[in-house]
Amino acid sequence: MSRSPSFPRSPATSIAVTALDFTWPDGTAVFEGLQVAFGPGRTGLIGLNGSGKSTLLKLIAGELKPADGTVRVSGEIGCLPQNVTLDTALRVDEVLGIAATRTALHAIEAGDVGEENFAAVGDDWDVEERAIATLGELGLGHVDLDRTIGEVSGGESVLLRLAALLLRRPDVLLLDEPTNNLDLHARQRLYAAVESWSGVMVVVSHDRELLERVDQIADLRGGEVTWYGGTYSAYEKALAAEQEAAERMVRVAESDVKKQKRELTEAQVTLARRRRYGQKMWDSKREPKIVMGARKRAAQVSAGKHRILHEEKLAEAKERLDVAVEAVRDDDEIRVDLPCTAVPPGRSVLSLHNVTTAYGARVAGEFELRGPERIALLGRNGSGKTTLLRTIAGELAPAGGELETHVPLRFLPQRLDVLDDRLSVAENVARFAPQATNNRVRARLARFLFKGARADQPAGTLSGGERFRATLAALMLAEPAPQLLMLDEPTNNLDMASVDQLTSALEAYEGALIVASHDLPFLESIGVTRWLHLNGELKEGAA
Repeated sequence: MSRSPSFPRSPATSIAVTALDFTWPDGTAVFEGLQVAFGPGRTGLIGLNGSGKSTLLKLIAGELKPADGTVRVSGEIGCLPQNVTLDTALRVDEVLGIAATRTALHAIEAGDVGEENFAAVGDDWDVEERAIATLGELGLGHVDLDRTIGEVSGGESVLLRLAALLLRRPDVLLLDEPTNNLDLHARQRLYAAVESWSGVMVVVSHDRELLERVDQIADLRGGEVTWYGGTYSAYEKALAAEQEAAERMVRVAESDVKKQKRELTEAQVTLARRRRYGQKMWDSKREPKIVMGARKRAAQVSAGKHRILHEEKLAEAKERLDVAVEAVRDDDEIRVDLPCTAVPPGRSVLSLHNVTTAYGARVAGEFELRGPERIALLGRNGSGKTTLLRTIAGELAPAGGELETHVPLRFLPQRLDVLDDRLSVAENVARFAPQATNNRVRARLARFLFKGARADQPAGTLSGGERFRATLAALMLAEPAPQLLMLDEPTNNLDMASVDQLTSALEAYEGALIVASHDLPFLESIGVTRWLHLNGELKEGAA
């Protein structure tokens, strides 16, 4: 690990950020004097929610302007934003940026040899073939160039934006959470595109599988970037070793502080004894007054120097301890102890009988969820996973069949719109547990890392990770306690530390779980016991 990139700052460096300052209009400072450079290869940019990852990409892309400092980029930039929004009336070839070239090509093929057509085509005579090949590589071979965006799914529209970038062949490719909202099939296509990229790439992601395909990790923390060579797994190993060394330094520094405190106390006792002895000699007048006065002044000077020396040593030891403590990361874990959520093995939790949802997904025959089972709900984008969860939660009426829940349940939607933005975190939780006292609410919120004044923050001011924790707290601390918890794409937009916090919370949860997610490493980490696939019909299978 080092504080500078593994590649040198040279003409090959494609992105150089120097002394960059950026502050939001409300006065919130994001960067102060940021120095970072990105060179050839694939870089995974990670960091806690709110650390400024997306902001940095926007500054590099020129979408935001720094208050001070410079951003220099060698070559053309291509950027895939976190939230892709496209006009549904656009044709696919317009999204790919090849509509004008196609029109000119077709005109030439039809016999129109106007100079403007040849100028529009330039040297790009194979643009259609390249476009179709690129779509095929991304699993979009079935998407015709003349179709409109309104005819493709949300995940396909993300891949279309990526296809447009790949066709442009930019020198620098910036990807911001590219796998959000992509199903497993689409993710695999994107992984392949990332692995085959030979230029400069900076990707912001919490997707562990994607981060296993980068060449180096840039960890943005506290307004500084720390570099680690290799994939995310290599980063984790290096960080673990670094943190172990940091914790050892804390123990050494703590021991030194204790030693300096002890030596200062001993010195003070010794000096007190000397003062008493000197006073006794003065009182008994055993020596001439002038001699005793000189000796007293010398003793005072000596005592002062002695005291100052020990106090300085103690201050230095405390400073070393502060530095050592600062090097130890404090990514706290959520602590959950909710015995009322426990479900005995074999107890019926959920029963479905020939259920059809409002948008056509079917659960044929009988489906039973019993005991503290942990179910992963998988399926392509648009297959109806969210609709099924909302139907089970009672938000949508089934179009057919029978559905019955036998225990209290709570549903955590993708949108995290459970909270009232005008209320504080504590007030939001109190809405779900009206019988709980204020002290009880706050004591339980502390387990979700909302301690003291943090519990009084308005929900509308929370960062993405904080809002997720607050929503999870509101649902899990609700009364009656939920014995069935349903989560819809819970890891979207969460940083790695927040995903770890969620994992530890769910490990302690003793009720039944249904989790819709495309994040296989996360699903495996929470101990899924059954894998269900929804593609028109609900069927059991393997991951």
